Amino acid sequence: MLYATIKVLLTSVLVVAVSEAAKRSALFGALIASVPLTSVLAMIWLYADTGDTEKIARLSTGVFWLVLPSLVLFVSLPVFLRAGLGFPASLAIATALTVCAYFAMLYVLGLVGIEI
Repeated sequence: MLYATIKVLLTSVLVVAVSEAAKRSALFGALIASVPLTSVLAMIWLYADTGDTEKIARLSTGVFWLVLPSLVLFVSLPVFLRAGLGFPASLAIATALTVCAYFAMLYVLGLVGIEI
């Protein structure tokens, strides 16, 4: 239980650090957020928990393929915000589009035989 608590606290600190950095500088916040901290932490925790490098390789491959549809959020959100939609509506629509992009990517990957 202590180990899980440490993992949660460390991960939470990183998320708060991104938020605080973004308050001071959008560029610095974006730089920190764009580094795949969550993925790196997940790989570290997975290795610490299992020692299984094949699981880490599969996780890394899956992250690669699923980063592509996640870009829909970062393209569509500023478009909706600059078009005058409020933040909640813009975020909801951008999130819905991103979810659709994830399903589309999984479908296409299945068609070409890539298994995540």
